[in-house]
Amino acid sequence: MELYYEKYSEKHHELVFKNEEIQLLLHQLSTQGYKLGIVTGKARRSLLISLDHLKMNDLFDAIITGDDVIDPKPHPEGLKKALAYLNVDHTDAMFIGDSEADILAGKQANVHTIGVQWLSTYQTLEFSTKPDQIFNRVGDFTKSIQKI
Repeated sequence: MELYYEKYSEKHHELVFKNEEIQLLLHQLSTQGYKLGIVTGKARRSLLISLDHLKMNDLFDAIITGDDVIDPKPHPEGLKKALAYLNVDHTDAMFIGDSEADILAGKQANVHTIGVQWLSTYQTLEFSTKPDQIFNRVGDFTKSIQKI
């Protein structure tokens, strides 16, 4: 495992590229007082490596990884844990995801779901479970948030 994490860190910059639009969006949301969280199936250690490489390790108020749940997405356990940690009611939350499992978890947690297809490497071309909203561009999502 140590070799895996060593190589993961070493090769990260070759495989995962910074997205300036997403970083700007996250910084804007954070400075506007939104509570931000991550719910991922990744192991905590690999997520922390990614956040460090992407210079995003200070942006999130809650981090729930695959290490923190018994039932991974599409089960809503991780999302419910994040909401509890953030002390946010499901009616005041939105869950943004790029996979079918993300949307299913959001629906099962009874939160507003946003399907995104704004990265060149997104997972889901067409959602079987219909998200409440879909955005293909970060800018369109940013504009929609500014209207709230």
